[in-house]
Amino acid sequence: MSKFKELGLKVGFEFHQQLDTENKLFCNCPTKLSEKEEPDYTFTRYLHPTESELGEVDRAALEEARLSKLYRYHGYKENTCLVECDEEPPQPMNKEALDICMEVSLLLDARIVDQVHTMRKIVIDGSNTTGFQRTALVATDGEIETEEGKIGIEGISIEEESCRKITGEIGDEEITYSLDRLGIPLIEIGSKPDIKTPKQGRQFAEKMGEILRSTKKVKRGIGTIRQDINISIEKGNRIELKGAQELDLIETYIKKEVTRQTKLLEIKKELQKRNITQLDGDIKDVSHLFKKTSSSIIKNALKNGAVLAQNLKGFKGLVGKEIQENRRLGTELSDRAKKAGGVGGIFHTDELPKYGITEKELKKLREEMNAKPNDCIIIIADKPKKAQEAHKAVTERAEQAIKGVPEETRKPLPNGGSEYMRPLPGSERMYPETDIPPVDIKKQQIKEIKQNLPELISEKIERLTKNYDINKEMAKNITKNQQAKIFEEIAKKDVPHTIIVKTLTGTLQELKSEGHNTNKITSSHIKQTFQLLEHKEISKEVIPDILKELTKNPEKTPKQAAKETGKTKIDQKQAKKTIQKIASQKEDFIQERGMAALGPLMGVVMQELDKRIDGETASQLLKEEIQKKL
Repeated sequence: MSKFKELGLKVGFEFHQQLDTENKLFCNCPTKLSEKEEPDYTFTRYLHPTESELGEVDRAALEEARLSKLYRYHGYKENTCLVECDEEPPQPMNKEALDICMEVSLLLDARIVDQVHTMRKIVIDGSNTTGFQRTALVATDGEIETEEGKIGIEGISIEEESCRKITGEIGDEEITYSLDRLGIPLIEIGSKPDIKTPKQGRQFAEKMGEILRSTKKVKRGIGTIRQDINISIEKGNRIELKGAQELDLIETYIKKEVTRQTKLLEIKKELQKRNITQLDGDIKDVSHLFKKTSSSIIKNALKNGAVLAQNLKGFKGLVGKEIQENRRLGTELSDRAKKAGGVGGIFHTDELPKYGITEKELKKLREEMNAKPNDCIIIIADKPKKAQEAHKAVTERAEQAIKGVPEETRKPLPNGGSEYMRPLPGSERMYPETDIPPVDIKKQQIKEIKQNLPELISEKIERLTKNYDINKEMAKNITKNQQAKIFEEIAKKDVPHTIIVKTLTGTLQELKSEGHNTNKITSSHIKQTFQLLEHKEISKEVIPDILKELTKNPEKTPKQAAKETGKTKIDQKQAKKTIQKIASQKEDFIQERGMAALGPLMGVVMQELDKRIDGETASQLLKEEIQKKL
């Protein structure tokens, strides 16, 4: 039995992928992000939570509302309108985006709904001007096959992308967002918690990425795809890792979360041994104990604030316990304090004396707080109101430690770890959207999309490898660069397939890295160049020179470029005469080296002929001349 099976690991994914449509989901604004340095207009807003249909308020929304942040929005005339500003009702749903969503659903063997109903999902972290995100279920009950078994797809939805954050972090009182990304169509794909190992999680993510890219209708680049990973172990709890973008870190994210939950359960077990079932320590102002402190952090805080402390009964040694690489239970408490009170962090006696706080001050603090040897004291130095709010959050998190692993949404870190973001949202966050009518899905519509489903990337690679004399790596490269179509069109001609691949994936990239604008080279240019090669009007060696010339003068044809740069093929008779001349000039070298002179002299020959004859023919002619001389 594997370690993960023994722990009862369950993992589920939520994929969020931007769709490459011309217009946004609920207006006619284009989906291209702004490149302007300054916005055309700005406005500010405070957001407040609303009740669900049952009169309940989502806990995640409540926490965000408690922070009372000011949200500033930047708008651009080129790609935002009154819909993004929440000053005008949304327009009907983008049909192009819905069709793409249905195409992906069919690729996942999912069942498309008869009618698409738009809902509102409460989000008041400022990423939506409305205080909610519009989302609609499109399909259910799909599946993906991995090497370790099938993974069920619970639901596939279409929704609007959120704003793009410009400035602001946890604890800041003001956050700035750009409206240009708001409303871009997004497909959300949620899996069932069928993933049982970190490796299977990686396999699932790779397969999902392949299916989305196979449509050629999704946006590419940083920030266009995000993954939320839901992770739990049997005695732990579900956490949502929000916005994981690094495919290579997926296994690490899962493994480190398993470690974190395992360590938190060890802390729970130890607290039970110590008979700790609840917290009863009050928050006290202990500023007078640090009037003469040498700690610069506390000194600065005391200028306009106070030092507040609370005693965590029975927590000694546990607050300083590592639960993830470079993260301790104290780090979790600190995350909560920063989020709730906007403080810089916390001190705790598991790590003191340190930061200028002396053993003498520590002793007085323990006496003041009536701390027993097995207790741990938390210190927060800041403005009284901020420190009070921070301490309340620390108390709440410490109480959760007594129970084990809290449900929460967490932010992925670059090393594969994670930190607290907010409570896990509940069902209270959803309610119907009254401004958008339902969309009926016709059976004929589904039938037409089904008849035109794209070939999956993995299937295309297998077919290219089988049908053409190229290896799997070459097939992967042309497919990855979305050049399989032009490759197959040229491959029908009488030219070596490996030369086509080299040109499409190697030569063009080399020219680009040299600073040439390869965007000016059209597919027609490439096809015509290979026509010249097929008709033996040029050698394969001059293809890079012709393409380079076309980046400078794209209005020319490849034939004109070859002629004007002197790259048209010379006949074999001319080439032979030039090679005979070189062989005569280098006769002494030939006598000295014998047939080993072939390699060095080939460079001289190709330079003299300016690559206007193919290498194989030149090599054969030179070989014949060397043999004559010997």
